[in-house]
Amino acid sequence: MNPALAELHAEARAALDPVHYDYFAGGVGEEVVLGANEAAFGRLALLPRVLRGSTTRDTAVDLPGGRLAAPVLVAPTAFHRLAHPDGELATARAAAAARTVLVSGVASTVAIGEVVAAARAVDPGAAVWFQLYPEPDEDVTACLVRRAEHAGCTALVVTADSPVFGRHRRDIAHGFHDLPAGLAAENMRDLPGGPPGAVRDIGMSPAASWAHLDRLRELTSLPVWLKGVLHPADAVLAVEHGVAGVVVSNHGGRQSDVVPAAVEALPAVVDAVAGRVPVVLDGGVRRGGDVAVALALGAAAVGVGRPVLWGLAAAGEAGVTRVLDVLRDEFDHVLALCGGRDAADLTRDQVVTRGVTTRCGC
Repeated sequence: MNPALAELHAEARAALDPVHYDYFAGGVGEEVVLGANEAAFGRLALLPRVLRGSTTRDTAVDLPGGRLAAPVLVAPTAFHRLAHPDGELATARAAAAARTVLVSGVASTVAIGEVVAAARAVDPGAAVWFQLYPEPDEDVTACLVRRAEHAGCTALVVTADSPVFGRHRRDIAHGFHDLPAGLAAENMRDLPGGPPGAVRDIGMSPAASWAHLDRLRELTSLPVWLKGVLHPADAVLAVEHGVAGVVVSNHGGRQSDVVPAAVEALPAVVDAVAGRVPVVLDGGVRRGGDVAVALALGAAAVGVGRPVLWGLAAAGEAGVTRVLDVLRDEFDHVLALCGGRDAADLTRDQVVTRGVTTRCGC
């Protein structure tokens, strides 16, 4: 992990209630995948190119639904007001100031309209995407989509890797199953089928299918991304069902403890998509060098989740800004050292496995 991010992590741990720290930090089962996401990056290195005359660099990336000043977006995470009183409002302001995309989670402790307004107060052109699950009640899904559209979101992100909730041993040990009084998943308030003012549980459905995705796409003209793809065959199906982009993710090690690290699954998904839609990598990114490796393997950008939460818990908006600045600046530095002018100059033949004399074959 970058030393600056490690310092923020330590400050966040000291500042947070231990139960809430474990909620953010923990994973499913024995937390094998949680550690594997970061460890997998540690096994990969980049072969630099030299004498390429790259005196200036352009780190900007255009994606369906928004432009990023650097290929790092804020991945969806839940309950930011557990980390800081300003919660998602602080995260939105920092993302907007960094000119990157915030993917605001359905489990936000601030309603999506307020999140977008906070971002647009900093930058009127700020891009905020809305993450949601395929709800068992499709009327609820439709209502959430309309709220995201009305708020001004520029894309939707459907998380598909959660037919059921993961079993988080830390939360079970703490008996942490509900938010403290005064906090709620505000996007789930006043939904169809419930009394006025009630907050509905977030629904996950093992019955969710590609037909559900098709119907959701029919509800909106916004670009729809599919998050939680690890198998290349699912990436192909996602393209065939009209998604605007694919997010390779194992949910930060919070759903299944038997899946590969996200970056290990990335190359096969990139190959399966074959350039038809962009691919974002989400999971284990802790350094600018990790960003560069992911892009060399074919990702268009990466998402960061826990580092943003550590910055938020440590120093609010300023802490999130620090995280995004560190990753952007370190990525730019690594790009320069690799002889690159932009992300397209990072190629798969530069990725090697440490301790192995031949390329990793990713």
